[in-house]
Amino acid sequence: MTTILEPDVAQLGIMNAMLHGSTATTSMAELKAHLDASPHEFAVVLGPSVAVNDAMDFARHARISRPDLGVILLRHGVDSETLTAALRSGMREVVEARDLAGLTTAVHRARSVAKEISQALEEDARAAADAAIAEATAAQAAAQAAADAPQGKVITVFSTKGGVGKSLVATNLGVSLSDLGHQVCLVDLDVNSGDVAIMLQLTPTRTINDLVAFGGQFDPEALASILTKASDRLSLVAAPVRLDSPDHAAATDVGAMIDVLKSMFDFIVVDTSGVFDDNALTALDRTDSIVLVGTLDIPALKALKLATGTLDLLNFGRDSWKFVLNRADGKVGLTVGEFESTLGLKADATLVSSREVLAAVNRGEALVKAYPNHANSKAIVEFARTFASSDAVSVKKGARRRLRKA
Repeated sequence: MTTILEPDVAQLGIMNAMLHGSTATTSMAELKAHLDASPHEFAVVLGPSVAVNDAMDFARHARISRPDLGVILLRHGVDSETLTAALRSGMREVVEARDLAGLTTAVHRARSVAKEISQALEEDARAAADAAIAEATAAQAAAQAAADAPQGKVITVFSTKGGVGKSLVATNLGVSLSDLGHQVCLVDLDVNSGDVAIMLQLTPTRTINDLVAFGGQFDPEALASILTKASDRLSLVAAPVRLDSPDHAAATDVGAMIDVLKSMFDFIVVDTSGVFDDNALTALDRTDSIVLVGTLDIPALKALKLATGTLDLLNFGRDSWKFVLNRADGKVGLTVGEFESTLGLKADATLVSSREVLAAVNRGEALVKAYPNHANSKAIVEFARTFASSDAVSVKKGARRRLRKA
C-alpha cells in the first residue's frame, strides 16, 4: 500500500485521485502512527506542501528503521540542489507534482524494491536462524563435553600480610599433593615478587607474561609451552623474572589460563600477591578452596581480620575457607585460642617456628622433601590429604558455583 502525506487538503485530494487505493494523512504525527500500525506499507509520498527539512528528517529516519519503505518526494519544481539533498537524505525518488506518469512509475518501482528487500531480509533471517541453531548446537555439545570431562580443583593461598609463609604453604601443599599421586600445577600470581620458582630451585624460561603472545587463544598444548616442570607430576606457571617486561598478562588471560589448566591437572594451587588485585580476584572467582595463612601476632591477626571481612563482602562462602596458622608456638603473649576466637576461624593446620624451614628455602627444596619427618612437613602432608580425599577430588556435574556476586 501507499500512504500520502499532504497538509493542503486540496492538493491531497488531487494526489489521492492520482494514486487510487492510497491512505491519506495530513500531518507527520498521523503518518507515523499509520506506519506503526501498517508494517507492510511499501511507499510514502510526501506532497509539495511538506516542508523540505521535515521531509528529509523523515527520510533519514525511515532509511534506518524501515529500509524497505520507499519515500517519494513531490515538488512543484525540481532543481539540482533539492534533488541532491533529497537523495542524500534517503529519498527513493523526487518527482514533479503534476507528473502523474512519473509518480505512478515511482510508486511501482518502490513496490518492486520493497519486495526485493523483503525477500533479502527473509533470506538473511533464515540464514541467521540456521547459523544460530548450528552455533547453539555446537555450544551445547562443547558445554556437554566440558561438563563430562574431569575438572581439577583450584586452591588459592591468600593473605594480606607479607612474611607469614604464604608461598611456603602454597609450594609445600603443591609438592605434597603431587607426592600423593596427583597431577599438580603451581601458579605464581605474585607478579612483582614471586618466590615459588626459587623455593623449588627452578629456572623458568617462560613465565605468566608469555600468555600475552597467545592473543587470548588458550588450549592445553599452548599452555604446556609455558610450564616449568618440577617433577613428573608437578609443574609451575612462574611469576615474571623481570619487572621491566613490556608485556603483562591481563586478568582475563589469567582466568582463561586457569580454566584450561583445570582440564590438564588434578589440582591447581595458586599463590597470590597478598592484595585483592585483579589477578587474585580472578583466581578466587574460580577457586574451590581458599587457604588463608597467618602468623601468631597482632599485625597478622589484623590483616587476616580485614581479609576475611572483604571475602565476606565479596560473597566468597566460608565453607570454602581453610586456615593455616604459622609459627603457632610463638611465646608472644597471644595464644592460638585467642587468635582463633578473634578471627572467627579454627586452624585447619598449625606450623611451628623452625630453622629447618629457612634452611629448606635457602636450599631451594620443599620442606616436605628436605625434612619429611619434621612436624611442619607432617602437618602440611596431612593438610594436603584433606584435599586429596576421594570426596574432595571428585567434582560433580553442576556442583561448581560462582561464589562472588557479579
